[in-house]
Amino acid sequence: MIDIVNQINATRREIGNQPVAAGAGRSLLLRRTYDASIEDVWSACTDPDRIGRWLTPIEGDLRLGGTFQLKDNAGGEILRCEKPRLIKVTWVLGDAMPTEVEVRLTPGGDGTILELEHAAPAETVDEMARTYGPGVTIGIGVGWDLALLGLDLFLRGVTFDPATWGDTAEGKEFAAAGCRAWGPAVQAAWGTGDDDLAAAVAFAIGHFAPEAGGDGDR
Repeated sequence: MIDIVNQINATRREIGNQPVAAGAGRSLLLRRTYDASIEDVWSACTDPDRIGRWLTPIEGDLRLGGTFQLKDNAGGEILRCEKPRLIKVTWVLGDAMPTEVEVRLTPGGDGTILELEHAAPAETVDEMARTYGPGVTIGIGVGWDLALLGLDLFLRGVTFDPATWGDTAEGKEFAAAGCRAWGPAVQAAWGTGDDDLAAAVAFAIGHFAPEAGGDGDR
């Protein structure tokens, strides 16, 4: 069993501003500390054999300037690679707009602080939030919550199948808790009212964890 409350609380979530190639950008920022050396976390995030054990199998020309493709997920170009502290890639999922993901690692106490920032053009993100509601942004954040959970379990040697766990009852409850945890960040970014925020969280839970629902643990 996974301690869902502690796992959710281990991550700090923000929605802010981060420039992208197209200009001004909006970004989702996740920050958490792992009980592992910076070299170990870097290897887990860049070694294709290890990536497939906590995220999804990856293929491509995995070098600076090369490209990557995650199985049944996004692909893109490797823009920056500064071992063992920073990697930045473009992130393109199907026909969706190109976005950018940057992972930053720094030593912290006895472990490693990981910051993951996913940025997209600000105008596009704000328009999506106006059209579809901030639940869309919450859903993207929860996807990254699941990834960072998988990384933690992998680094601690816990048996975990990222391809199937999200569909389990435990996985859906984790996703529902993640949807609720993104609420304050959404409210701070867009000044979303309580009723609209509740609707956005319910929308995200209905998509990611339709059988979980409820208020659950925060």
